[in-house]
Amino acid sequence: MTATVQEIRIQLPHIDLAARVYGPENGQPVLALHGWLDNSMTFELLAPKLQGLRIVAIDMAGHGHSGHREPGAGYQLWDYALDALLAAQQLGWDKFSLLGHSLGGIVSVLLAAAVPERIERIALIDGLVPDTGEAEQSPQKLGEALKAQIKLSSKKKTVYKTMEQAVQARMAGFMPVSQLAAELLAQRGLSPVAGGYSWNSDSRLTLPSPLRLTQSHAQAFVRAVQCPMRLIAAEQGVLLKEADFLKFVSTYSLDVQRLPGGHHLHLDDEQGAQAVAEVVQDFFCIS
Repeated sequence: MTATVQEIRIQLPHIDLAARVYGPENGQPVLALHGWLDNSMTFELLAPKLQGLRIVAIDMAGHGHSGHREPGAGYQLWDYALDALLAAQQLGWDKFSLLGHSLGGIVSVLLAAAVPERIERIALIDGLVPDTGEAEQSPQKLGEALKAQIKLSSKKKTVYKTMEQAVQARMAGFMPVSQLAAELLAQRGLSPVAGGYSWNSDSRLTLPSPLRLTQSHAQAFVRAVQCPMRLIAAEQGVLLKEADFLKFVSTYSLDVQRLPGGHHLHLDDEQGAQAVAEVVQDFFCIS
């Protein structure tokens, strides 16, 4: 399916974000947030199938064509939430909806819980709450994070001789994807460097979190969401394998739609993208 896509830049006070815009100007405003180490191309198969929505899919800070944070800054969940809220402000959106995959879904839940008066609907793809950690683990986790940050300066990014090698590496990464998905992400995620190509995401994105929310924190954010929320859970994704997720489903009666496919079911192939589109389209009441 072909569709006109507009490339824009959103200038925030502290960073510039790149974005791809899909749909008519008078469509329902939707801010789309991608997953960890992905970019806005994650919505390339899905967004054109959603009629009646004005989807602004941003490259989150440190990803894709967006800027990297200043030295000393980090990439915590609340930092992404602030970026999203400021981006909506720059777009002139008083109220808007969210479409989030994985990390983008987690940020969407936190943002909707924090400023419920601004968010109209949330559609989530295989992402709900972050990995949690209890207070007793915090000192050890902070120490690990601090040491990893110090070591990062001595590490060099992997350089691939060809784009094809980079695509193959992405296919076999922490979250495996299809060749089609890897190629789409590479279009926006690779940059030419001396000796070949390298992923242009900020190396700090791979650092462990210095502080995790507790289970009580995560539950509080889910409870605080006031708008309609629908979660698409991939049968071979990450959520359905987690006991904590199943507990959330039973405790909060979440609107969960299970679909076949992996964690990137909306990007791995056209069939998966169409299945996700039908669920999202129904949720947004698009005729």
